[in-house]
Amino acid sequence: MKTLLKSIVSAAVVAAAFGAQAADFPAKDKVITIIVPFAAGGPTDRVARDLAEAMRKPLGGVSVVVDNAAGAGGSIGANKVAKANADGYTLLVHHIGMGTMPTLVRNIPFKVESDFEYLGMINDVPMTLIGRPTLPANNFKELQGWIAQNKGKINLGNAGVGSASHLCGLLFQNAVKTDMTPVPYKGTGPAMTDLIGGQIDIMCDQTTNTTSQIEAKKVKAYAVTTPKRLTTPALKDLPTLQESGLKGFEVTIWHGLYAPKGTPADVQKKLNDALKAALKDPDFIKKQEGLGAVVVADKRSDPAEHKKFVAAEIAKWSPIIKAAGVYAD
Repeated sequence: MKTLLKSIVSAAVVAAAFGAQAADFPAKDKVITIIVPFAAGGPTDRVARDLAEAMRKPLGGVSVVVDNAAGAGGSIGANKVAKANADGYTLLVHHIGMGTMPTLVRNIPFKVESDFEYLGMINDVPMTLIGRPTLPANNFKELQGWIAQNKGKINLGNAGVGSASHLCGLLFQNAVKTDMTPVPYKGTGPAMTDLIGGQIDIMCDQTTNTTSQIEAKKVKAYAVTTPKRLTTPALKDLPTLQESGLKGFEVTIWHGLYAPKGTPADVQKKLNDALKAALKDPDFIKKQEGLGAVVVADKRSDPAEHKKFVAAEIAKWSPIIKAAGVYAD
């Protein structure tokens, strides 16, 4: 009887502690850290930093900072969040990698579908097919001809195994039925630097990283990966890969917000409310649109729909990755 009573009292104390924690969240003297599992300066980093700024006000002005923990296809940073205290002060911004890591990363130390609390989707980011500025092809038709004439000599850059640019590159090679030499980098920044410098030939990357380079004419732009053309001024004249002849080619990178499993429901609700407020923030929307990204304005901003969407992405990408035989160790 005493043991039972002690257990009941202990449970009540724990419940009261969690309740108080949720009621006080976020504490003014604490910092919310958003972990980005990729290098600083890349597209996911830019999204996270814009989001951190937009979430500060709806969270009562508390400090929201970004910390980069890159490596292993995005799994190192994700694992850091999965193992963090479930108190709402350590969050994760990840992209399509949440849908590819279960297949792509060997011996992944966590379960994507059960070791996180899904807080909501952030945006959809189209991809652009771009080339070095000295590439002789000036449009996609000419690029196809150049690819046909240079089989076995083409260097296809990406931001590392498992990155958005890597996944898009895999699909592009399959679509044009041409093997290219993959050149992986430790992040989008160095990959873009070498593309501009002519060390690699082509790359498929997110508009959040390519738009400014296309505007400055530092790279050649050939097409977008969405079903319809984009309205962003710098990209509005680019054809889609589908209309250019690659039927069914569609890649859109998305970003979502996550917390460690076990984060109190009230804390999750406050974080989701802050996320939704950020998604309606005119400054955040303007920044994302300027990068070619589309802020989520549908039910995927709800946790349950976010989780359902990621499950569908896992099912979509698993056979593609297995067929390519690529893994991030």
